[in-house]
Amino acid sequence: MNYSVYQPCFREWLQYAAEGTVLCILLDYLFYKSIASFLFLLPLVFFYMRERRRGKTRALKTRLREQFRDALNSMQVGISAGYSAENAVKEARSDLERIHGKKAELTLEFVHIERSLSQGRTLEELLTDLGMRSGIEDILNFSQILIQSKRMGGNMGKVLDGCILSLEEQMDVKKEIQGMLAARKLEQKIMSVIPLGIILYLQITSAQLLSVMYGNPAGICVMSGCLGLYLGAYVWGARIVEIEV
Repeated sequence: MNYSVYQPCFREWLQYAAEGTVLCILLDYLFYKSIASFLFLLPLVFFYMRERRRGKTRALKTRLREQFRDALNSMQVGISAGYSAENAVKEARSDLERIHGKKAELTLEFVHIERSLSQGRTLEELLTDLGMRSGIEDILNFSQILIQSKRMGGNMGKVLDGCILSLEEQMDVKKEIQGMLAARKLEQKIMSVIPLGIILYLQITSAQLLSVMYGNPAGICVMSGCLGLYLGAYVWGARIVEIEV
């Protein structure tokens, strides 16, 4: 499985499409109040579906990093107890099942690795393949360290200790960054809703004030410009607070 891009199932695609359609209905009601304009807005559904997929991809990679950290800890304990790296994988798979469940992404990957090891493939090859498919630098780096360590006859216990320490430091930094960004992301979401809320409020309390903006070419042009500025500002704001860590 390629984890670098999340692959939604058919039911999820339908859910995203329904959510995007509701969003288009809301935008049409606030900016146009026209069936023709609603059809014009429908391409936004595909943009919404793509953004939802990108969000799922980020969440998937976060889960994989957390699961890999637990797997490394388990492998380190096994190797310190005298197991080979290959046998430590079995212990890691057992711990992943206990901590994250049998259907967790990395649990299934370690089941695959364990099965492939019994068929004669090397651990280094399998971890490199997992790192490439996941797009997670930590996994790929560990596979390269494992290759170099075996090639040079390094102490596997010390290698894993160093990897785990480095990984934990990186994850701590990432958590700090995510914590600092959490408030900014919340602010960005609130600021994105406020313009729509203002238009809705005016429609409810002062319908005649906005009536001149609907059903005529000049009003449509003005509202289209406002909608374009709003969507551009939303995308720009989302990209600013979306930092890969």
